[in-house]
Amino acid sequence: MSVSRRGVVKGGAAGALSIALAGSLDSLFQTSAGADVGEAHGYGPLIPDPKGVLDLPEGFSYKTLSVEGEPISGGGVVPGHHDGTATFPGSKPDRTRLVRNHEQSNNGTRAVARPEWTYDPAAWGGTSTLEVDREGNLLSQYVSLAGTSTNCAGGRTPWGTWLTCEETEGFSAQTKTHGWVFEVDPHGQRTKPVPLTGLGRFAHEAVAVDPHTLTAYLTEDAAGPFGLFYRFRPRAHRGDYHAYLQGGRLEALNVRGVPDLSIVQEPGTKLHARWVKVPDPSAKETSVRKQFDTITRSQKLEGAWWGHGKVYFVCSFAHKANGAAADHAGQVWTYDPNSNQIELQLIFKPGGRFDGPDNITVSPYGGGVILAEDGDGEQYLVGTTKQNKPFAMARNALNGSEFTGVTFSPDGRILFANRQSDPGATFAITGPWHKLRG
Repeated sequence: MSVSRRGVVKGGAAGALSIALAGSLDSLFQTSAGADVGEAHGYGPLIPDPKGVLDLPEGFSYKTLSVEGEPISGGGVVPGHHDGTATFPGSKPDRTRLVRNHEQSNNGTRAVARPEWTYDPAAWGGTSTLEVDREGNLLSQYVSLAGTSTNCAGGRTPWGTWLTCEETEGFSAQTKTHGWVFEVDPHGQRTKPVPLTGLGRFAHEAVAVDPHTLTAYLTEDAAGPFGLFYRFRPRAHRGDYHAYLQGGRLEALNVRGVPDLSIVQEPGTKLHARWVKVPDPSAKETSVRKQFDTITRSQKLEGAWWGHGKVYFVCSFAHKANGAAADHAGQVWTYDPNSNQIELQLIFKPGGRFDGPDNITVSPYGGGVILAEDGDGEQYLVGTTKQNKPFAMARNALNGSEFTGVTFSPDGRILFANRQSDPGATFAITGPWHKLRG
């Protein structure tokens, strides 16, 4: 099947799609293959880093902090496989705290925390919490959650905590069930290794929370079959984690006539969302994504972020050879709870300059987003303008490790991003953010 810009469904899909286009697509879309290497959009061409670590546009600089294996004050070392990250106000007005995931199951550089912050001693994943000053200098760090597995991405809550997501349904050494979401307090006072079971047990990737309704939107990165896009509506409407502890309703996205999001290829396409209740969110007998006969799937549902009154979520790639309905090298979608519609904002075509978007954050500059690549070949941080024009924000000049954990400081002054491995490291990037082109 394929979806055209006129909304015609080919290939025998039952029924017609309800598709509306928001204005001219010509100003909305630019494929990666057509991106200007001179960066007519963004901050200009990337300048080779003399240290061979991180290429940035002119006027931008970075600091490297919290490298995998470095000793932590008070004992232990920085765990490995740096992943999803969010920022919070620090202990003083001029400081920022980061909570960062470590995507490990039972290998790598283990996350070791206090017993009261450890869920399953057999699991090596978890989170670490960093505090930096206004210039991005590291002041302190510690492991803030341990005993969890494959902590990939997550999301910031409106009440000021981090939801860390396990991208797994279990592994051979586990002593407790895995595939949950856990809450981490950036100040450490309320962190408990207790899964938020209402958010389901599946291969979680990321979560974005609507600050008005506390509805959580979750992505699933899985295969056999492909993963789903979910929402969790808590029963209670208290403005803190108690709303999630009291349970609620977990639902999966189902767009009529669209079994696979990859068939949508035209940016600006809007589709009406239907939400179907998950029969067994805890997946006691059957994986959540296998509990549906008719549902909308995607091969690689990855990052999610709340911004501009919408949920932004990413499909990293789709390959027909692996069972997808169509090929693409990355999609960025939004879901608007007011209109109850999803909209394709951006698509990367195979063979272009950019591919494999993963983590995402909404930029406070220009109305676009910053994407962390996990693609083939060179790895970039990819920015977009308000008109969804992509540009290179940074390049991993050291190795082929993916970028992760892209997020701005609360004041928008510093962009933080991680190199996931070889070794894992966090970068604090500063520069003339206000000079965005296009």
